[in-house]
Parts: sequence; structure tokens; C-alpha cells
Amino acid sequence: MAKIHPQAPFTTSKQETFTIWMKSLILSGKGCTVFDSNGQIVYRVDNYNCKGSDEVYLMDFTGKVLFTIRRKKFKLVRFWEGYRSFNGTVNNEDKNPSFQVRKSFRILRGDSISEVIVWLDKDQPCQYYQIETCPGKSTFKIVDKLGGLIAEVKRKQSKCGISLGEDVLTMVVEPHIDHSLIMSLIVVYSLINCKM
Repeated sequence: MAKIHPQAPFTTSKQETFTIWMKSLILSGKGCTVFDSNGQIVYRVDNYNCKGSDEVYLMDFTGKVLFTIRRKKFKLVRFWEGYRSFNGTVNNEDKNPSFQVRKSFRILRGDSISEVIVWLDKDQPCQYYQIETCPGKSTFKIVDKLGGLIAEVKRKQSKCGISLGEDVLTMVVEPHIDHSLIMSLIVVYSLINCKM
């Protein structure tokens, strides 16, 4: 008898915590694996190409593609676009991205931010987010245009305060936020910073 896996909801009414392991489950691949608070795999990225690929796929635990993420280049400007997949396969037909990420630098403050524009629903206005980093730390957060916290990522620590390594992160996502979208933005952030 076939085992049926229920589809996990991408939004919840409470704050959710995930563990991100910046390693692929595929031996020779680049990518990451995301676990929920119960230790179950919920998302994965398996990049079979070289580090810093121009196209990667965020998948659920069964291997269905949720987002196709592509690096674009227009003259000197580089940016990333994400295309939501509704049928679980690579999205090659959709010409309208669900989100776009551009990196910018704040020279006086010595840090960088990534500007995010999200168009998930054609009937709704677009949303603006920022991915803010702290210089010299592997901590970053995603905030809305008013500075409200959407998600935060930092190095995972054990209960007694011991860091589990640079490739093990904790992601906390606020209520009513699409986890798959946030995970896609974290994948883009990792690609921009050559971590994947």
C-alpha cells in the first residue's frame, strides 16, 4: 500500500521555527534541507550544477517544485526572480515572476540590504520587503516596508548555548506568512552571498 503524505500548510496562525541545514541530501549536490520543529523535512534545494547556479528549485519534501528561482542580468544590474509552481513541476511558461530580489549596499553603515518585491496575487498590490544583514554575523532578517519583522535567521544553538556550526541555522517565521516564499527568499540570499 502506498504511503500518503499530507501536504503541509505554507502558512499558519502561529509563529513557526525551522532548522536549515545548508547541505544537500544529494551527495555531490549543493543545496539545503529544511526541517520543521518536529524534525520532519519540509523543504529542500538540490542544486546539481556548480555553486552559484543561475537556476535552482525550492521543493517540498516529496520533490515537487514550489518555486523556480532564476538569476537575471540586465546590462550591469543582476537580480533574482522567483516563479511559483502550481503543478509541482519546473515553471518555464510563466513570464510574470512572483518575486524579485535586488542587492544594494549602504556604504556609510557598512552593511547590505536586498530589496524584495512580491507579486503573489495579481488582484492584490505588490508587497515590499527587505533582507537586512548584520556585518560580520551570519544573522539576517526579513522585514516589511514599515520595519516589521517577517522572519529571522541566525546560527542554531543547542539548549545549553553551544553553536551547531555555520551550516546549521534557525529560521523563525511570523504568523500568517507564506513559509515557502520566505524559504525562497532565504535561498536567494544564500545564492547572492555564494553560500549555496
